[in-house]
Amino acid sequence: MDCVMKLASERAVVIFTLSSCCMCHTMAWLFCDLGVNALVHELDQDPRGKEMERALLKMLGKGPSVPVVFIGGKLVGGTNRVMSMHLSGELVPMLRNAGALWL
Repeated sequence: MDCVMKLASERAVVIFTLSSCCMCHTMAWLFCDLGVNALVHELDQDPRGKEMERALLKMLGKGPSVPVVFIGGKLVGGTNRVMSMHLSGELVPMLRNAGALWL
C-alpha cells in the first residue's frame, strides 16, 4: 500500500489502470479531454502490479480494482465515482484545487 500512496502523490492526478481495460482507457481520455496531464500507471506493466492491485481493491472495499483515480494524493475512487462527480460538476473544481487545471 505504501507504493500505491507514493505513486499517488507524484502528480496532481494519478490513474491506476490495466492496459487491456476499456474503462481504464475511457478514464484516461476523460482527464485528457479536460486538459489534465494525469500520470497513468498501468499495473500490468509493473512487476509489483498484482500487489498494488490488491492494495487498491482493499482501499476501495468493493467493485473492480481498476481504474482507480487519485486527485491531490487522495483517493477519489473508480469509474462510477469519477463519472458521478464529473456529471454533477464537482470534478473540475477538485482538479483546480489540486493544481491539475489552471483555468
